[in-house]
Amino acid sequence: MKVRENGADERTYDPDGLTRRASCLCFRDDSEKEILLITSTSSSCKWLVPGGGINVGEEPQDAAVREAREEAGVVGVVGRLLGIFENKEKQTRTWVFALYVKQLEDQWAEAKIRKREWHNLAEAKRILQLHKPIQATYISVMDGTDKVS
Repeated sequence: MKVRENGADERTYDPDGLTRRASCLCFRDDSEKEILLITSTSSSCKWLVPGGGINVGEEPQDAAVREAREEAGVVGVVGRLLGIFENKEKQTRTWVFALYVKQLEDQWAEAKIRKREWHNLAEAKRILQLHKPIQATYISVMDGTDKVS
């Protein structure tokens, strides 16, 4: 694993040179029928799932939980690993976990720059296909309409 400084944090890179990232599909409950989407920091019209870089010494699951809390104010319980996704264009490898929301904080680290909304899986997938197609595949893998290697 390689380490490079990126702004305030040091990010980790795998042996292939891909940035190591972690993300969560934040489910309203264990029925897994609704997920929480958040707006991008670059545009309040673009929706995505919480996620970001894995810091030095941090496990992917812990990074996913940290990012969900920072970006969406989510406190919850991590479920299963949904898959590890590679984005050749962005040069990233992302570990994606199911997270079952127990609490939505009223104030969180990025509350002033992000909105959050619940969506059923079909609607969330449609929205993500418009704004973050790689993230739409997270849902496709989860619901069995696609496979990850």
